[in-house]
Amino acid sequence: MPNSSNAILLHGTDEFAINAHLSKLRAGMGDPSIAELNISQFDGRAGLDFEALNIAVNAIPFLSARRLVVLRNPTAAFPARPQKQATPGEEHDSDVLPSANRKKFLELLAHIPPTTTLAIVEYESLKDDHWLLKWVHTSSGQVRILACSRPSQEAMSGWIQQETKKQGGRIEQGAALLLAEMVGEETPIAAQEITKLLTYVNYTRPVTAMDVEQVSIVSGQGSIFDLVDALGTGDGKKAQKILHQLLENGDPFSLWGMVIRQFRLLLLAREGIEARASMQEIERTLGVKTFVAKKACDQARRFTRPTLEQIYHRLLAIDEGVKTGQIPLVLGLDTLVMELAGRGAN
Repeated sequence: MPNSSNAILLHGTDEFAINAHLSKLRAGMGDPSIAELNISQFDGRAGLDFEALNIAVNAIPFLSARRLVVLRNPTAAFPARPQKQATPGEEHDSDVLPSANRKKFLELLAHIPPTTTLAIVEYESLKDDHWLLKWVHTSSGQVRILACSRPSQEAMSGWIQQETKKQGGRIEQGAALLLAEMVGEETPIAAQEITKLLTYVNYTRPVTAMDVEQVSIVSGQGSIFDLVDALGTGDGKKAQKILHQLLENGDPFSLWGMVIRQFRLLLLAREGIEARASMQEIERTLGVKTFVAKKACDQARRFTRPTLEQIYHRLLAIDEGVKTGQIPLVLGLDTLVMELAGRGAN
């Protein structure tokens, strides 16, 4: 039986916390030049090759004591098959029937070699009846679970104060509240902005609300709105101009986080609109102030839901490409803007 630490399930909406755990796993691999030879990454949304995953998990480490395999989005990798019609007297489980590869994957989890750590990542909170959690709960401790949920909007200022302390600095309560209003529940963006603000004050004094207003890129929320407006109307020239103004004035990774966040808000807003939810319900779902929620709804109406889903999946693909070094971030942003401006709101 494998050691309980050989497989780790990281799930939840807090991408920052999940990536921090993954960074710790990578750091524990030792010499980075050797570690890279023993790290394999897979994404279920990119068309998973199960046999390649199987080989990576069971491979012998090269000049190292361990291997690390990261599998993102297993739910997309192992979808269910529609359940056939039950015949009289025949019983079926209430869930749909699992795919053949899902069964193979669960068998793989039960036989991970002691020299491999498999990190399974879902960027959403899994419910107790999810097939993966149901298996984990009956696996005799073979998989360790780490739930990583974003803090609520109300708790975000406290999270910012704690993260600032972790980064070796201080922030005034008013500044933390202001930054929380700007970033919503987006912990990755908040962490990036905290680093920038602490660098600005040279770690010698507490960050003030004035510092946040002067330095933080997220104070340019209007520019992000303008960028999405231009994309929604197919005005590629204007969208490119706004993009490069933002890149000149701020950190590309903070901007990238804002772009992902904005389209996630638009997708949630569009779903709320189609469900005939009230503005108050949409505001609670988005976890933002009334002005931002109304603006998101206005922008969401310029896109169909299938289009927003395609855009969001494209964002995730670019994000994965950036994280794995396959594409520079600035090039990814430029390419995205050109693609979206070309399609407009269709």
